[in-house]
Amino acid sequence: MISPEAIRVNGRPAREVSALERGLHYGDGLFETIACVRGGARLLEQHLRRLASGCARLGIAPIDPAAIAAEVREAAAESDRAIVKILVTRGPATARGYAASGEEQPTRVMLRYLWPEDDAALSEQGVRVRIASVRLGENPALAGLKHCNRLEQVLARRECADAGFGEALMFSSSGALISGTMSNVFIVQDSMLLTPCVDRCGVAGVMRAEVLATAAAAGIRVEERRLDGDDLERSQELFLTNALMGIRPAREVAGRSLVPGTLTRHLQAQLAARLSSAADGSEDAHR
Repeated sequence: MISPEAIRVNGRPAREVSALERGLHYGDGLFETIACVRGGARLLEQHLRRLASGCARLGIAPIDPAAIAAEVREAAAESDRAIVKILVTRGPATARGYAASGEEQPTRVMLRYLWPEDDAALSEQGVRVRIASVRLGENPALAGLKHCNRLEQVLARRECADAGFGEALMFSSSGALISGTMSNVFIVQDSMLLTPCVDRCGVAGVMRAEVLATAAAAGIRVEERRLDGDDLERSQELFLTNALMGIRPAREVAGRSLVPGTLTRHLQAQLAARLSSAADGSEDAHR
C-alpha cells in the first residue's frame, strides 16, 4: 500500500475532511496530478490554469492560485521525485440535496506521494493496451474537465486487472474513441498525428496540450478530430500521454501488434527536452 508522505487540508496538516463534503457526496470538485522532479513542480502553471478554468465552469468559488502554487512548490521542494495531487471541491454542504446554496466555502486538499522511478522499458518497448467495454457518457457541460467523478474510469480500470495490460482505451456512448482510463491517446496515420476531440467527454490533459504544442513546433501535421474504431484499426503508431508518463507508446492494441515508430520517437525526444526545462519549477521556460 502506498500512503501519502504529506497531507494538507486548506493549507494545514490534517487527515480529515467534513462528512458534509460535497466532493464526497457528489464528486463535486476537480483535481490535478502534478509531477515533481528535482525539487520542482513540472508544468505547474498549466495545471493551475486548468484548475481555475474548471472552477469557473462548475461555479466553484475561486481559490487563490498563488496559495496553491506556493503549497505545491513547498511540497515539491521536500522531495527529489514526488507526485503532488491537488483536489478542490465546492466544500461542505450548507443545505441537503444536489443544489448548492451558494454559501459553500471551497475545500483544498494537497497530497504528496513518493514517485518511484519508472520502468524504462515502458517508454522504450511500449505497453499492451486493450479496449474497455465500459463506455463514456457524453456530456459537453463536463467535457474536458478533470472532475472528481471518475466512476466510468474506475469500472474500466477493473478490466485491466489481467497482468500485462498497461491501459484500456475507452469509447464514448456514440462510438467515438476518446482516451485511456488514465491517459489521452494519439494515433499516427500516414505521418499525421491525430488525437480525439474532447468536446463531448474526456479530459483535456495538460500533457496532451504539451504534445500538441511540441508537434506543431516540430512542423508535424496534427489534428484534433472525431476518431472511431476504424481509425484505430488504421493506426500505424499509437501512444498514450498523461502528466506522469509523458509519452508512452503502445506495442499492442486489442491484440494487434504495433511498433513505436519514427514520429513517436521524435516526439518523445522533443518532449523530453521541453519537460527538462520545466522540471526546475520555472514556468516561463515552457510557455
